[in-house]
Amino acid sequence: MKPTLRIIGILLAFAFTIAGTGPALSAQSEGWTTLLDGTTLKGWNIVGDANWEVVDKAVQATKGTAGFLVTPVAYGDFQLTLEFWVSDDANSGVFIRCQDPKSIAATNAYEVNVYDKRPDPAYRTGAIVDVAKPLANLNTGGRWNTFDITAQGPKLTVVLNGTKTVETEHKAYARGPIALQYGAGTVRFRNVRIRTL
Repeated sequence: MKPTLRIIGILLAFAFTIAGTGPALSAQSEGWTTLLDGTTLKGWNIVGDANWEVVDKAVQATKGTAGFLVTPVAYGDFQLTLEFWVSDDANSGVFIRCQDPKSIAATNAYEVNVYDKRPDPAYRTGAIVDVAKPLANLNTGGRWNTFDITAQGPKLTVVLNGTKTVETEHKAYARGPIALQYGAGTVRFRNVRIRTL
């Protein structure tokens, strides 16, 4: 009986170990990597003078003339998902395939815009500035929102809060870091994840 109990104990311990690693194995098999979980700025380069800080499980900036959080790694083909919160007067965005990680602009990267009150509304929130106007006009101020951004070769797709706002092809930039922007107002980011395609 004792050897049988020992075998049952080993089997149970093994089963609990497998069950305990299930979510981690699942996340790994899906290929997702968390870039920003809202608890630290570690793993991001800071460019500019925005006052980035961790607040309420998100990374937040409220002042500065311009500022970016920039990945040290360059990405080519990927799917990026994230959550953002902005005040009504905010100017922000997600820059992908940045060509110069120390001098980021819509002229050397793709800027997925977050700017509800942009003076020229042609490339407002949900657009890729100077590349693709939004297919739908959605306001994002005062609540948490989601972006799902896919870049695969020249094909660029943006989904904002479940609504597709961009589906276009553009060949200017093939690879580069990702940057989260602070331009004005209050800007918060959390749950930034990426998977390569």
